[in-house]
Amino acid sequence: MKLWVSAVVVAIVLTVCAASTRAQAPAPAPAPAPAAAAATPAPNGLQRIAFIDVQRVLARSAAGVAAREQLERDKATMQKEMDAKRVELEKLRDDMEKKGALLTPDARRDKQEQFERKRRDAARLADDFQKELEKKESGLLQKVLQDVSGVIERVAKEKNYYLVVEKRGAGVLYGSTDADLTDEIIRQFDREAPKAKKP
Repeated sequence: MKLWVSAVVVAIVLTVCAASTRAQAPAPAPAPAPAAAAATPAPNGLQRIAFIDVQRVLARSAAGVAAREQLERDKATMQKEMDAKRVELEKLRDDMEKKGALLTPDARRDKQEQFERKRRDAARLADDFQKELEKKESGLLQKVLQDVSGVIERVAKEKNYYLVVEKRGAGVLYGSTDADLTDEIIRQFDREAPKAKKP
């Protein structure tokens, strides 16, 4: 999961970098314009760089929370089905232990084969459920990340950032709170989310 998120984050960072590089023309002579402190380039000609904690966006944004809640509901439904299978297997095993001595060898063998078949089916079902949950998680989180990448790009352009990196994936060892756009991205993403759902 961490590798997948890192790969998506790298793709988002590359998209934002490419878009901001395309958007920047050769720097004209500085014109006297009232610019906010956030839009002012850093001293010594350094470009402005910010970071985003994507895990925090996924954990705290409305869309990220909704995705997690959907996954939890799906997981609970699957868990109920697995619990029913487990109870059925336990009942069958108890039945074999209690009545096994009274059964003929052929009947005992049939019961044992039935138990093994149901056990294999339950194991296969558990494996299928796990893969299905991983696929759903990947799909839901990918959609959130795709949606938020547009917000990141827009905010970065508005604030004149040259580069926005993912805090964990980029190995940021220090980041000033002034460079942390995460909360602003969450607020903007949540403001735009209801608009995106309307037809």
